[in-house]
Amino acid sequence: MAYHTVSYLFVFLPLVLCLYQFAPGKARWLVLLLAEYAFLWTFDGRMALWLAASSLFTHYICVLITLAREKQASVPVREKQVSIPAHEKTESVPVREKQASIPAHEKTESVPAREKQVSECKKILVFGIMTLLCLLGYVKYSGFFADNLNRISAVTGILPELDPGKRLIPLGISFYTLQAIGYMVDVYRGRAEVSTNPGKTALFLGFFPQIMEGPICSYGQTTESLWKGAPIRAANLSEGCVRILWGLFKKMIIADRLNVLVGKIFDNYTEYGGAMIAAAAAAYTIQLYLEFSGCMDIVIGSGRLFGIILPENFRQPFFAVDAADFWRRWHISLGVWFRTYVFFPVSVSAPVKRWSRFAKARFGKSAAKTGTLALALFPVWLCNGLWHGPRWSYIFYGMYYFTVLLLTAIFDPLRDKTLKRLHISKEAVWYKAIRIVKTWVIIIVGELFFRAEGLRNGIEMFRRILQGVSIEQLQGDVWLKLGLDQADYLAVIVGCMIVMVVGIIKEKRGSVIICLQKTYLPIRWAVYYGLIFAVIIFGAYGVGYQKVDLIYAGF
Repeated sequence: MAYHTVSYLFVFLPLVLCLYQFAPGKARWLVLLLAEYAFLWTFDGRMALWLAASSLFTHYICVLITLAREKQASVPVREKQVSIPAHEKTESVPVREKQASIPAHEKTESVPAREKQVSECKKILVFGIMTLLCLLGYVKYSGFFADNLNRISAVTGILPELDPGKRLIPLGISFYTLQAIGYMVDVYRGRAEVSTNPGKTALFLGFFPQIMEGPICSYGQTTESLWKGAPIRAANLSEGCVRILWGLFKKMIIADRLNVLVGKIFDNYTEYGGAMIAAAAAAYTIQLYLEFSGCMDIVIGSGRLFGIILPENFRQPFFAVDAADFWRRWHISLGVWFRTYVFFPVSVSAPVKRWSRFAKARFGKSAAKTGTLALALFPVWLCNGLWHGPRWSYIFYGMYYFTVLLLTAIFDPLRDKTLKRLHISKEAVWYKAIRIVKTWVIIIVGELFFRAEGLRNGIEMFRRILQGVSIEQLQGDVWLKLGLDQADYLAVIVGCMIVMVVGIIKEKRGSVIICLQKTYLPIRWAVYYGLIFAVIIFGAYGVGYQKVDLIYAGF
């Protein structure tokens, strides 16, 4: 029961809306909680049990952290008793002033109880994080590592052969595990309070519209609206339905059609030249964006129906002027999570600070800055690659962007100096256009390796592109042999043009829905009906079209 299916849109979601509205205000969060587990149960009951266990574990780890911190706050910093002569006890000088003259190193015990409590909080946090990561690693990556160790063993004969096995990978585990870890860290830092009800923690971690593909939320972003139980309002229904329709437009009219072309070329790349492979990589980049962002539209629209505002996960990524700007616009919630819980902690950690001081003294300020950035970026992009799945091509994808971003940071100062000498403004339209096109090339190459069936295939496909790209490879009826006809290509082209226009409006004016609400009623309803009929008439479904699963649900 994926988000774009009839069973979700016309059965499950309306049923939950009705139950939610008719339930008492204080019990509405329970309806959402039950819907969460019913949604997972439609896939596999074990997935619901796994989420329940993870939620309970996360809740009580946060409770233990809170109790340890409260105990820490209640422990006074005790001072040593200082013997005061009897003749001084009767003086008018307060004992407090006498104590003030005690040297600072004698005032506190050698190992303060407060420090012990801080250490206890950290131990609980580390235990919680490591447990969740080990469980994630077991179900998602153990087969990958066993398979690679077996390959090493086949060559060396040192290691015993391991059974990779087949394990159930709970739906959305990569998303709610990161959300749970972020929640634990926020509780440890005092940025989030623990709910007394473990059911509410479970609802925060597994709200059914976001369980499959995110967005990854922090505790303060959604909990108040999730638990509030506000009644359903006409404005929320209107905005939510329009957002869902827009998501279906992007997925069913464009992304699902491109899936046919992309699969044909990537699965049989040895039959095509470099130009066709490059075209397929570009088509996959468009497909991935429109599918993932379309799914996010459905997710955010579903939440809006209940008055729950989920964070945006995309912000016109193809208007980015460099790779760093692209990742500030693409899968925003994942980028924010890595920046908050990996990049910043690593960059201020003691080993990195020691390296920075050493490098600054030995090699200069610039080298120290670059080295510190590399040390902080590397774990981010290694984890980013692994997070997508147990494949070497995903790890390569992470290292690819690590290299691109590091080189960008190194050469940006030189670029700025050169532009200043040539009196060229970075905001000049022509220069900005060059930067955007350059970013497209970087993105498409990255997605080529991301989509390829294995790292070797990706390298071979990239080699074919470098060997030669000619216009002749794109001519003739080659396009009509890829599973799409002329009407399909027309639907894709027109659909992409509409998406581009909407993106320009959002980049210039902000929310398109707000802009629509300010237009005349006939125009507004013409747009609404246009979306409905476009999805019904031009959507890729029915005879001749294979059902396309959500790509990011597999991560």
